[in-house]
Amino acid sequence: MSLISTTQHLAEACRRLAKHSFVTVDTEFLRETTFWPRLCVVQLASPEEAIAVDALAEGLDLSPFFELMANQTLTKVFHAARQDIEIIWNLAKLIPAPLFDTQVAAMVCGFGDQVSYGDLVQTVTKVTLDKSSRFTDWSRRPLLATQVDYAIADVTYLRDIYAFLRQKLEQSERLAWLSDEMALLTSPSTYSQHPENAWERLRNRVRKPRDLAVLMEVAGWREAEAQTRDVPRSRVLKDDVLVELALAAPRTADALGNLRAFPRGMERSRTGVDILAAIERGLARDPKTLPKLERERRTGGNGATVELLKVLLRHVSESHGVATKMIATVDDLEAIAADDNAKVAALSGWRRELFGVKALELKHGRLALTVEHGKVITLEWQDAGGPADAAK
Repeated sequence: MSLISTTQHLAEACRRLAKHSFVTVDTEFLRETTFWPRLCVVQLASPEEAIAVDALAEGLDLSPFFELMANQTLTKVFHAARQDIEIIWNLAKLIPAPLFDTQVAAMVCGFGDQVSYGDLVQTVTKVTLDKSSRFTDWSRRPLLATQVDYAIADVTYLRDIYAFLRQKLEQSERLAWLSDEMALLTSPSTYSQHPENAWERLRNRVRKPRDLAVLMEVAGWREAEAQTRDVPRSRVLKDDVLVELALAAPRTADALGNLRAFPRGMERSRTGVDILAAIERGLARDPKTLPKLERERRTGGNGATVELLKVLLRHVSESHGVATKMIATVDDLEAIAADDNAKVAALSGWRRELFGVKALELKHGRLALTVEHGKVITLEWQDAGGPADAAK
């Protein structure tokens, strides 16, 4: 067990780690009872050592860790980095860079969508991870040796995974393909929590402009309240209650209290007053200024085209060993079906070369899909005269 609990030992370890070209990083945290994640343990490893840091140790200053994360000469390797980076951003307002996310890299290397760390460890090292501490309470002290060993395993095997994936990406000349995804992960806007955007999580639950206007206001109020009180959103109001408020738009305390899902007695509290004020703000909104509501899917009359694009996407994914989600989303396909110049990732950069060009050819009848020996293949067509030859 290698557990650090003092600032001096952390600073010494970070100086050693900074001498290498990369460091693997992971965190253990809790957020079941809070809005903001509570950092409990930090794990770090270089090619020579692996450590765990007790982030809750009395008197511990995490500044040496944050300085290590800000070191521009050191590649920070995470698996599924978003939540870990969110924690670092919230605590220190910095984002680790340069960054290498092994989950994203694995998608580029054909391991499927959102492959788990355990699956990668099994594939690369042939080791089956011990998951007995997976659901442990990381805030309880003292930490057990089994907990620390479990935590450190998340960065020790990550070194092997990083080396394996980086070599595959360099050999296939796909390392640059990660740049767009890393840019998203290293953008502060990815981690900014704006109450005015909270309604977007529930946008498909309303159909009328008035309902949307009220939802925008009550969802924004709940988000701000949850952040201020540092409690989960559901501790303030559950999603179903927000939707009911949007649909019913009660304007008095009595009407508020009569809603089936609304907590009894809350209508007479300060919270009830705040909710009624939010509803009034929503009702006062100009419908012309509201975002457009999406009606089911954006397929319109392009449903058949979208279905063909899905087949093409899977064919390209399997042919090139890249996860479908990495190439294009269903929203991308719907946008392409509707507009040749859609502003989607699938029509730019390496994705356009791999898939986007073929998607447009298929859409306009210059590419056909057929089945040969049980496998989908594409055929290029010469104007309207017939097939030219099979295309890979």
